[in-house]
Amino acid sequence: MIHDNLGDLMMTDGKTLQFTGLILLSGVDKPGITEGLFETLSPFAVTVLDIEQVVIRERVILTVLLAVNPAHAKAIEVDLEECSVRLGVDIASAFEESSVLTIAAKRALCHVVVLAPELNPGAITAVARAIASNGGNIERIHRTASYPVTAIELTVSGVAMKDLRTQLAQIANQNSVDIAVSPGGLMRWAKKLVVMDVDSTLIQEEVIELLGKKAGKGPEITAITESAMRGELDFEASLRARVKLLAGLPEGVITEVQKEITLTPGARTLVRTMHKLGHHVALVSGGFESVIAPIVADLGIKHMRANNLEIIDGKLTGNLIGPIIDRAGKAKALREFAQEHSIALEQTIAIGDGANDLDMISVAGLGIAFNAKPAVKAAADSSLSAPYLDSVLYLLGITREEIEESDAL
Repeated sequence: MIHDNLGDLMMTDGKTLQFTGLILLSGVDKPGITEGLFETLSPFAVTVLDIEQVVIRERVILTVLLAVNPAHAKAIEVDLEECSVRLGVDIASAFEESSVLTIAAKRALCHVVVLAPELNPGAITAVARAIASNGGNIERIHRTASYPVTAIELTVSGVAMKDLRTQLAQIANQNSVDIAVSPGGLMRWAKKLVVMDVDSTLIQEEVIELLGKKAGKGPEITAITESAMRGELDFEASLRARVKLLAGLPEGVITEVQKEITLTPGARTLVRTMHKLGHHVALVSGGFESVIAPIVADLGIKHMRANNLEIIDGKLTGNLIGPIIDRAGKAKALREFAQEHSIALEQTIAIGDGANDLDMISVAGLGIAFNAKPAVKAAADSSLSAPYLDSVLYLLGITREEIEESDAL
């Protein structure tokens, strides 16, 4: 059915139909291309319904969807041919009556972020196949980072997020990529709380092992630590056993160990960016408050929970003071920090690598296993295997360009 007036619509099988023109421009990018295309369209009675433009390695692709008066379609095509020659680009167009449903009007949108140091076509194939097999449709794809990892974000409609997340977790392991699935909508940009483990997450070392070396008990402590991280030992019992081996160390070793600690690459960027965007960051550690306190102060982090070493007469006694920050303690801290800032649990992110982090990863809206043990990867919503902590930002939809822009403020 042809309509005489622009915007004249009809309903068929519950769908809104409209006469539209789809224009695809591609070519070498240069100033004036977008202006030239729309200048060509401006004499006609058309309305812009949707538009998307991307530039990749100096090549531009510009797509425009128009509501068109059918009587003008042929004249527009002729003018577009002349515009193509004038601008030195390729322009293809298609005019027809079609159902009009833009991405903005679609429901049940979710975001799939795929990242890896080297992203291969097979991984993207597997992700796209999983989305299609779950009844989903990819509405948009764009790159969010190109270094130190490549990250792409797919906006997907019509899919059950839980089912897709389960299938993509298997694909991530099979293709050596990291994948996160998060809901779309306005709440994606709500205020968030990031809660991080410290040892082997925020920092590259295990503090208890550094202290153990000072006591000449390195191998014994390492063996207990590894067993606890795998979930083979109760955390509190293993922690007390390791701390007992530190008895007699002078208090000054704490300062020595502080100097040996190095932040994980990207840690400072993650914390700084979250703070600049108005979000909150907290640390929860099975390590020791006296050791990590300078890091907390340096990064401007206001919330921290950790264990406390007993020191008497300038020496470590081999005992602990106060409550133990174990699995349950970390999850409790996450809830309390979120409540203090009136942040819903759905807007919390927990990041950790060991069995001691499982409860908070389960409680958080997004649980991220960072270079983690297999049991933690299996329990988390997403995992990161690249050694860059700021990759978490890409999972949240923050691009590399936005990170760099915030750094310039």
